[in-house]
Amino acid sequence: MSPPLPRHLVLVGGGHAHVEVLRAFAASRPSDLRITLITRQAASPYSGMLPGTVAGHYTRAEAEIDMAPLAQQAHASLLVDEVTSLDVTARLVHRLSGPPVSYDVLSLDIGSTPHSAAVPGADDHTIPVKPIDGFHARLHALHAGILAGRIRRVAMVGGGAGGVELLLALAYRLRDTQVAFTLISASAPLLRGFPAAFRRRAEAALVRRDIAVVAGRRALRVAPAGVTLDDGRRIVADAVLWTTQASPALFLARSGLACDADGFLLVDAMLRTQSDPRIFAAGDMIAFTPRPLPKSGVYAVRAGVTLAHNLRASLDGTKLAPYRPQRRALVILATGPRHAIATGYGITLEGEWVWRWKDRIDRRFMARYQVATEKAGP
Repeated sequence: MSPPLPRHLVLVGGGHAHVEVLRAFAASRPSDLRITLITRQAASPYSGMLPGTVAGHYTRAEAEIDMAPLAQQAHASLLVDEVTSLDVTARLVHRLSGPPVSYDVLSLDIGSTPHSAAVPGADDHTIPVKPIDGFHARLHALHAGILAGRIRRVAMVGGGAGGVELLLALAYRLRDTQVAFTLISASAPLLRGFPAAFRRRAEAALVRRDIAVVAGRRALRVAPAGVTLDDGRRIVADAVLWTTQASPALFLARSGLACDADGFLLVDAMLRTQSDPRIFAAGDMIAFTPRPLPKSGVYAVRAGVTLAHNLRASLDGTKLAPYRPQRRALVILATGPRHAIATGYGITLEGEWVWRWKDRIDRRFMARYQVATEKAGP
């Protein structure tokens, strides 16, 4: 009698949760388990350091995790490719550049993209911030256009904390140019939901960088020459960055897996999809049914530990553990230079020391996986 085939765990996406899954399986992997990672980019950018990279404080290498040696340490096969569809009945992952990949257990961590389809012209005339694994190439093209003098006015559509932080970083990086910046936010006041002290300090940072703010107005349509707002005003811009409400990958809705009204994958407390117990998911792409979660990297990072446990338990037939996201999260917003504003637990603070605090947090996170990279070998 021939020996049984190895069980096969397939990870789709190189997001923060899957980075932790690889680290966990590198530390302890069953001998009869095959692991395959399918990801669009071999380098996984850490979202917490993206503004610092844009501002010029970090190199890309410092803010990205090299997935190849991390996968090697976990004895996982790495396929740099894009997933196009799922066949959950046949348990197949279809991809752009190769044959489909079969799985016994599947995990998805592919992030999200800004929601632009509902705004005419947004898909054709904006620079999306997400998915961030391709943002550096888009940023490089923007920077080249600015240095060449083709781009003099830049608008950002999306006034959440991520959009504010990113535009502050870009304005700081380009502080010696004559570029004019405008932030367009549907929320009024800006950063609604945050403490008043945090909002005031963030608004002061925008003033210091000469960033014009249009709050309480939505983008109605986008054209090559700028953005038309829902009150009829036109914001002239040579380039428009887009970082609005997140949107999931289109293939999820076509997969037959249960999704919410916005197309996000419904998962239970175990991070298991509601419609298929062999499929798990984490990160911005999920709708966590026990309670709504912000589309923030801090939740994906912490979900990785639970996800790794549950993937192993699902393969072994042992007990799964619930993911218990924190009720409160510390928010640290970098303002461009080595300076930041923090809020959480009823207090708001700012200063260069806050940036250094954030820098230590981010570098400590990266070190967990850079150590794995250094130790990787045959």
